[in-house]
Amino acid sequence: MNHKVLALKEWASALSVLESGQQILLMRKGGIKEETRHFEVKSPSFYLYPSYEHQRRELVKPEFRKLVDESIADGNQEDRMVTIKLFAEVAEDIELSSEEKIRRLQDFHMWMPTFAEERLRWKSRDPLHVLLLRIYVLDKPVTLPVLPAYIGCKSWIELPAEFEVGPMTPVLGTKEFGDKAAAIKRILQV
Repeated sequence: MNHKVLALKEWASALSVLESGQQILLMRKGGIKEETRHFEVKSPSFYLYPSYEHQRRELVKPEFRKLVDESIADGNQEDRMVTIKLFAEVAEDIELSSEEKIRRLQDFHMWMPTFAEERLRWKSRDPLHVLLLRIYVLDKPVTLPVLPAYIGCKSWIELPAEFEVGPMTPVLGTKEFGDKAAAIKRILQV
């Protein structure tokens, strides 16, 4: 039986914010090349694959723009290798269709208000997925070559079946993560 090892592609700068514990959520609508034409959570846990496509500093709050600049500089390396250092567990997949509810999240993420609203409007019949993620840092990050299958505007990729990592450490303790998740759910009234 072939065991799939999944990774969710996300801006490298957003992964830095998740790794720091400043943010526990990602907003997803799906990539242009999604198999199902909309976003779906394919696994309750997965690795996070740093993506350098579509990062634009004007889409993030000023205090996070340096992370975009740094990640773009890192992503332009000639060696075409990528390092995976984060693992995520989905605590909640909250589907939103209201701009007003999305505005309530403004204090909980790195993006400018227009970023979330534009994501909601794109494919307007589909909801915006707000994923509350428990993030873990791999004790030994894994560096892989960038394969053609990893490139392009899609949410999920399959890592090599032999991809295995050892121990990992949660970014936030159970109580701190629970408090942040509860605050988000409270503000969204879910």
